[in-house]
Amino acid sequence: MKAVLYICHGSRIKKGRDEALAFIEQTIPFMDVPIQEACFLELAHPTIEQGITRCVERGATEIIVFPFLLLAAGHAKKDIPMELERARFKFPSVTFRYAKPLGVHEAMVDILVERMKETGQPILPSASVLIVGRGSSDPQILDDFARIRDLFRHKTKIRDVNIGYLAAASPSFKEELERLHRQHPVQLWVLPYLLFTGVLSKKMEKEITLLHSPESIILTKCLGYHSSIRKIMNDRIKEADSTGGHQYVSNHG
Repeated sequence: MKAVLYICHGSRIKKGRDEALAFIEQTIPFMDVPIQEACFLELAHPTIEQGITRCVERGATEIIVFPFLLLAAGHAKKDIPMELERARFKFPSVTFRYAKPLGVHEAMVDILVERMKETGQPILPSASVLIVGRGSSDPQILDDFARIRDLFRHKTKIRDVNIGYLAAASPSFKEELERLHRQHPVQLWVLPYLLFTGVLSKKMEKEITLLHSPESIILTKCLGYHSSIRKIMNDRIKEADSTGGHQYVSNHG
């Protein structure tokens, strides 16, 4: 029997964990798979091991593992595959298929624009924009954000679009925020490229508050759990399915 295991990132903040699980619950009816479970990569329960065990206990013989992550960095490339390697030996009769994360997608950039419009503020072509990523030491993340920036520029026609990272990559969010603020832009949009409310969201709010004139800065909501994301998830799961075409990883060869 087939199962899908959704691996969410995890957060120290309960609201972030609840947002993730609520979205998975809303997504389950749209997926034509009999067994579906959710777990967390870190900082919360159930763990990946517990999530896999639940799938097996419910009768799963094939598990499609979907890393509910924005981009393919260390967690998707190393941490989760290590967990799956352990699970493969624990459950040798179970086939594991590993889906891609959400990845760079035009629909994700559309959500950024939607979050801007939700503020009720006019979006000026002369505005400055700071897209904020979690950050990673993986160089692919920098390439991915360059593509996200290009898509955003194309959609909005805003030219001054910048990227800042909250950890493990440069330039840092704080450095870029301060640099752009010193330029006194007519508008400064700060767009969190994060799925959920969490510690990093609080960090952004704090840094903006510390500036002398934060009223000129418009901080949008996180990407959140949008219906467009559900469509991408469905596509990624079908890609990894043995009947749906591309197989990203299956039992590591």
